Amino acid sequence: MPTGLVALLDDVSLIARAAAASVDDVGVAAGKAGSKAAGVVIDDAAVTPGYVTGLSPARELPIIGKIAVGSLKNKLLILLPAALLLSEILPWAIVPLLMLGGAFLCYEGAEKVIEKLGGAKHGATLEDVIEDPVAFEHARVSGAIRTDLILSAEIMAITLSEVAAQDLFVRAGVLALVGVLITIAVYGAVALIVKMDDVGLHLAEQRHTAVERRIGRFLLRSMPVLLTLLSAVGTIAMLWVGGGIILHGMHELGWSFAYDAVHGVEHVVAQAAGPLGSVLGWITYAALSAVAGLMLGAIIALALHKGFKFGAH
Repeated sequence: MPTGLVALLDDVSLIARAAAASVDDVGVAAGKAGSKAAGVVIDDAAVTPGYVTGLSPARELPIIGKIAVGSLKNKLLILLPAALLLSEILPWAIVPLLMLGGAFLCYEGAEKVIEKLGGAKHGATLEDVIEDPVAFEHARVSGAIRTDLILSAEIMAITLSEVAAQDLFVRAGVLALVGVLITIAVYGAVALIVKMDDVGLHLAEQRHTAVERRIGRFLLRSMPVLLTLLSAVGTIAMLWVGGGIILHGMHELGWSFAYDAVHGVEHVVAQAAGPLGSVLGWITYAALSAVAGLMLGAIIALALHKGFKFGAH
């Protein structure tokens, strides 16, 4: 099982199971749905620290708090009612909408890979001069909440797909539980990440013991590496989850050739690997799903960007 921020989902599952003493169905389903949302959660945690880049350290935690509150509103006031209404009126639309979200994840992940390989960058950058800090902070928070709405919609869609057959109470409980716990996990982790360099600077500069100063310097050196690693893991997770959603959705709609091929390779690896079969089989499935996601995402990215350029001429 991958380490790092994916471990947050284990905590979510454990909390959900612990809270399920009186609502067992809700707790079990929430743990399962939270695990399925791994890629989106990792990307959310990877993206969010960028929204406090260039701002005063004193404003970092308040800004993260504002984004977290906005994220809860997105999930509980907008997406939860919409998901429940959808599951009651148009349950057949859940799989196509989930695939649409999966395609978006594939596109986002593929675009990041293309940019890393030297392709053109798209969207806003963090290099502009900050002339009005208050307006800049407001714009940054608003942008983060809009981005969170897209990622939260995918989390809620994944969750809904896991409990579509349950009654209304269980669906509502699972959606609310997963929404709250994942928000706490993501933005709690983000708060720790963005304050790591401040803690390191304090330990390195103040007259602490030699051990504390070494820890401070280690934290300062680790911060850029951690953010780079987090971004890479988030990209891989987006491709893996997005590709997996597309493969599973195609299977649900009756187009099983790609789904069967990927699972066939997974079973071959699992049988050949002996005691490590389950782990290596899962890694194989995740890797092939990521490759499928990358291929689909690259096609979408090229079509969108080439299409826009063509339209501009």
